[in-house]
Amino acid sequence: MYAPRRQSTRQTTRQTTRRLSRPLSRWPGRAPARGLLTAAAVAVAALAVLPAVYLVIRAAEGGQATAWDVLGHARTYEVLLNTAGLTAAVTVGAIAVGAPLAWLTVRTDVPARGLLTVLLALPLALPSYVAAYAYVSLLGPRGLVQGWLEPLGVDRLPSIYGFWGAWAVLTVISYPYVFLTVRAALRRMDPSAEEASRTLGQSAAGTFRRVLVPALRPALAAGGLLVALYTLSDFGAVSMLRFDAFTRVIYVRYGLIDRSAAAVLALLLVVLAVAVLIAEMRTRRAAAAHTHAGARYVRTVPLGRWRWPACAGAVAVFVLGAVLPVAVMVLWLVRGIRAGYAFGGLGELVLNSMQAAGWGTAVAVVAAWPVAILTARHTTALTRVLEPATWIGYALPGVVVALGLVSFGARHAPALYQTMATLVVAYVVMFLPLAVGPIATSVRQVNPAWEHASRTLGHGPRETFRRVVLPLSRPGVTTAAALVFLTVMKELPATLMLAPTGFSTLATQVWSATTDNFYGRAAAPALTLVLLASLPAAALALRDEIRPGRSGTAAGDRATGLRRSVRGTR
Repeated sequence: MYAPRRQSTRQTTRQTTRRLSRPLSRWPGRAPARGLLTAAAVAVAALAVLPAVYLVIRAAEGGQATAWDVLGHARTYEVLLNTAGLTAAVTVGAIAVGAPLAWLTVRTDVPARGLLTVLLALPLALPSYVAAYAYVSLLGPRGLVQGWLEPLGVDRLPSIYGFWGAWAVLTVISYPYVFLTVRAALRRMDPSAEEASRTLGQSAAGTFRRVLVPALRPALAAGGLLVALYTLSDFGAVSMLRFDAFTRVIYVRYGLIDRSAAAVLALLLVVLAVAVLIAEMRTRRAAAAHTHAGARYVRTVPLGRWRWPACAGAVAVFVLGAVLPVAVMVLWLVRGIRAGYAFGGLGELVLNSMQAAGWGTAVAVVAAWPVAILTARHTTALTRVLEPATWIGYALPGVVVALGLVSFGARHAPALYQTMATLVVAYVVMFLPLAVGPIATSVRQVNPAWEHASRTLGHGPRETFRRVVLPLSRPGVTTAAALVFLTVMKELPATLMLAPTGFSTLATQVWSATTDNFYGRAAAPALTLVLLASLPAAALALRDEIRPGRSGTAAGDRATGLRRSVRGTR
């Protein structure tokens, strides 16, 4: 009899590595923890779809007569065409502005590229109603420009109200969605295909048209679809510029207590939003199949004598999107101070806004964890349903979400009606995907072997999550918190409809003052809101500029610290 041959050290190491790399779902003792995680994720997804489901119930209660009366009215189709036309026009305009700026700041030698990147992202901090308020007060009837031109005999300027005004305002504040998306794709792109094209005799223009544009098509579509969702859900700009899109008409019907008709109109808007959402999800899958490694050096395109004109053009876009609105608000603030307006309640408005945004951000980030972990670690039929379900609320405009929660709360939870809890639920429903996406991405980047090692050393799921997963996922959590806080701070229609009685925020104060044409009174809260929102917007823009040089070191430092802590527990 021969003694069994001993395995080599290399074979043992390979088997141990293979065992540690198994999915967590196959490890013993995971069933109870995964069951609780699944239950929490299902509850979060059910909360996300609650407003849409309840709108269907509310519309059905109105009866077929009400539904057919709304659907068969010519005015409904006019509003439908208005909404679809504005969405398409803003999307095209944002792509036409954002994509060239992304290429300019990544692939050319334009001066101050890093500074331009931050400046061009700052229009994200401007809520649409603040930008609309600034442009109406500047170019509208009895506006600043009208007052300046009256001594010259100009009695009336072309009207800013209607389609073209809404298109211009929404375009100059939504192009950063395309700018940041395309810029990230350009930074990840492998330049070898472009170099091969130039080697084969293609000109720079031919390489751009035949190689670069097709490679950027998924990013262009993804950024454009984000702009489309933003335009569909916008309420402030279309209302201030008196353009009858779905959000404005639904809000008016709700104010007239015609809630069954408002629910039918809201469902039409849901159909549009879900169609855009499906297209966005397909685009994301297509983009995932076109990943490129961007570790190689990319030669910048010399602009020559066009360097400074190109820089001036980028600065002009920044001026239209951020500087001009802010300058108008400062001017109105000075006029308001001279007129004796009191801004004594500004501190309370800031505290209320911070409180609402803080609670909304905290609850959204906590609620995102079960969905993010399941989608990142367990690919099942259930997780393939859960992730799209959480996106439904993001596709719904704030007016629609608020209408669904108002109807539900008034009938089934009157104690929660017009309370902070209902307002926070609305924020979570609308902005949950902004937290799920970054957190799930960070969790996917955590090596499962570290979690297995922690479990092998006797730590339970909770301790493993606290000591391993959470520290390594901190960048994603920070990004998620910044995105949700920025968006909640600017949100208007849900806050108007769901805030507790007497609870005013910076957003609602700006809205109430501008609708009464008190532009000087609206200036201080508007400027404060823009300042607070610009901080996370600038942090998000600077993140990609800082990360390339530090991410590897930071990840290595965190991994080294974890190795030392694991060895110390032995």
